[in-house]
Amino acid sequence: MYRLKRIVTSKLFVTLIWILGLIIIWEVCASVVESTKRTPENILPHLSGIVDSIFSDRKVNGSQTAFQMVLDNAGATLSRAGIGFLIGTLCGFVLALLMNLSGIAEKIAFPYLMLIQMIPILGMAPIINAITGDIAKSRIIIAAILTFYPVATNTLAGFKSVEREKHELMYSYAANKLQIYIKTLIPSCIPYFFTGLKISAPMAITASILVDTLQGGIGLGCLLSQSLKGAMTRYVFWQIVFFSAFIGIMSFCLMGIIEKALTPYKNNRKTRKRV
Repeated sequence: MYRLKRIVTSKLFVTLIWILGLIIIWEVCASVVESTKRTPENILPHLSGIVDSIFSDRKVNGSQTAFQMVLDNAGATLSRAGIGFLIGTLCGFVLALLMNLSGIAEKIAFPYLMLIQMIPILGMAPIINAITGDIAKSRIIIAAILTFYPVATNTLAGFKSVEREKHELMYSYAANKLQIYIKTLIPSCIPYFFTGLKISAPMAITASILVDTLQGGIGLGCLLSQSLKGAMTRYVFWQIVFFSAFIGIMSFCLMGIIEKALTPYKNNRKTRKRV
């Protein structure tokens, strides 16, 4: 009985139930659409049709299958999102460090952080593109901006979460500021830092795809726009939707794996609590 309860309440079981529920809802909706006199491929296809389109060898543009086109464009989008994510992570951490070192820096920078976050992505894209004059660079900058805010604010919260007693203990050992940061503040802020990364990693990918839809060129967003306009099979659209969702989830999970690898002490505490 205890083992059954443990299985039912496990994360894996709950996740499988959610996935099964979504599949059932999807198939019911696809059947309803199919029962109308519209082509289900153009509106809501069955999941089996999407899976078949992934493995199909039918050429969509004369030289590539639908899935090959998605992968080609995904490389461009994900590379820009990845570069922007790394730049945003570095800048966000450095700014959080500066704001924690100086109250004046925090008062000056924080309102601008809030202002940047409030500007819609679709409104920001043309402005940055006009400033840089380069589509690829503008997409990298937008991904960096969206990464920048969650990393900076969460890392700053991590620095401020350290108890005063820990500061006093380090001062009692005659530790200088550098030692306090290396031995106390930075290790303490790592969980907060990774919370920012978990938020911003999927956001950077989503932003890159959204901006692609506006500016043309190569990328998942551009392919998405073309498929919506009927320039190719609509299964390309659904492949992009599922591929983007999968990559977003994987980026979140990857940040969690890296966090566990860098913070083994956190996992040890959880194990002790269970015991």
